[in-house]
Amino acid sequence: MMILTDTHTHLYSEQFDEDRESMIQRAFEAGVSRFFIPAIDSAYTAGMRELKQNYPDHMFLMAGLHPTHVKENHAEELQHVKEELATGDYVAVGEIGVDLYWDQSTRDLQMQAFHQQIEWALEYELPIVIHCRDAFDEVFEVLKSHQGRRLKGIFHCFTGTLEQAQLAIAYGMKLGIGGVVTFKNGKIDQFLDQIDIEQIVLETDAPYLAPVPYRGKRNESAYIERVAIKVAEIYGLEVEEVARITTLNSREVFGV
Repeated sequence: MMILTDTHTHLYSEQFDEDRESMIQRAFEAGVSRFFIPAIDSAYTAGMRELKQNYPDHMFLMAGLHPTHVKENHAEELQHVKEELATGDYVAVGEIGVDLYWDQSTRDLQMQAFHQQIEWALEYELPIVIHCRDAFDEVFEVLKSHQGRRLKGIFHCFTGTLEQAQLAIAYGMKLGIGGVVTFKNGKIDQFLDQIDIEQIVLETDAPYLAPVPYRGKRNESAYIERVAIKVAEIYGLEVEEVARITTLNSREVFGV
């Protein structure tokens, strides 16, 4: 049976409150055995820890402040991230980055928070998981300022160009490939085979961005199988081989 790794899934989301256990069971049945859980803000920490408690061998947690949640209380939220990281219970700092789709007024604050959290990742020798929406220039500006400092991680939900993909990889990031690769207008399927498969990992971003044929519906980790099938088609490989390689890639990033 193939072993799949979902490197980005919000299993604590309110959208799963009605059927969380059965949804996770469906993922197990689809071959998913490793789930990496990104943070949003302090409101979700308890839910994340509960997942880890219930599935200690399968759930791996990240600590971080999501860029869309960098608001008036950002100092308190960043302090929470700092305290959580100090516990040693986390495998990555994420998801962090810059999002200018919803609110451009917090651009500078978002970049400061991104910088600070990268510093903590370097201090604890942890990878980062980057959220970037309408902000490639800002994200690359921050990454460039930390170049040469052994920074590594994942550029989550990568939707950029081939040139942006190559730049992300040059900065030590692997590309998080999810449901967008199955979209007709997703575009990344047109150049992905020009990227070494060693540089990608698979993700769902559940409950968001469900792959075809579930597009527009709630996403869940079991659907990563659809992403793996599409990636296998792009690279001309068996889906089991894609699962094996991308799981190894995730181990290289997270160290677990």
